[in-house]
Amino acid sequence: MGATSPEILLHAGPDDVAEALAAHLMARLTEFQRDFRIPQLALTGGRIATRAYQKLANDGPNSAVDWSRVELWWGDERFVPADHADRNAKQALNLLAAPLALNPERVHEMPASDGGLDLDQAAEAYARELGDVSFSICLLGMGPDGHVASIFPEHPSSYAEGNVIAVRSSPKPPPERTSLTLAVINRSQEVWFVVSGADKAAAAKMALLGAGPVQVPAAGVSAVERTLWLMDRDAAAELPTDLQQRGRI
Repeated sequence: MGATSPEILLHAGPDDVAEALAAHLMARLTEFQRDFRIPQLALTGGRIATRAYQKLANDGPNSAVDWSRVELWWGDERFVPADHADRNAKQALNLLAAPLALNPERVHEMPASDGGLDLDQAAEAYARELGDVSFSICLLGMGPDGHVASIFPEHPSSYAEGNVIAVRSSPKPPPERTSLTLAVINRSQEVWFVVSGADKAAAAKMALLGAGPVQVPAAGVSAVERTLWLMDRDAAAELPTDLQQRGRI
């Protein structure tokens, strides 16, 4: 599967996945900072990530992480107004910004539709802001169809080149989005998938057993150093027994 073989950590259910994600993040970010590195963290949206962010909001202030020295990015974004409830950034920052005392200068939101840029300009602007940044950790959810960020199967987004793309006619509403490409995701030091639910089981099987990245974009993800799948039992239900047994709760 590319640069790194996937590592699977199995958990009993979605709440356990969220708890594990929050705990692993606090531990790993602390390690980066102990090495005098400024972590570059790409966030994702979704139910499990949101639960994990709530856990971070509760426990993060008492952790060893200096949150004011963490750079936050996003893997994709809905091209809607800045205050729209569907924005991944709004959902995350509503939970995290105040409790963690985030430094606004280190928070890199993708442009909103009411920011004076059209969709193509928004993608270009974020690409400029991103530059050659490589993420320390890139968080990814995965849809039942195997999409990651806003890269969808058999869709123009799955063929797109460059670093940040404008996505139109998204199979999942809203239709207009901006997204990182697989090229940017795959230059991450670590990529962590966060996957739960029986509706993800078929896509997880195809992704982990080497389907094509156009058919299953998640199959095209492979980080430089570590590709980690945090999954619950339902999401892992269709994986071969040997892969399930390698995971641990």
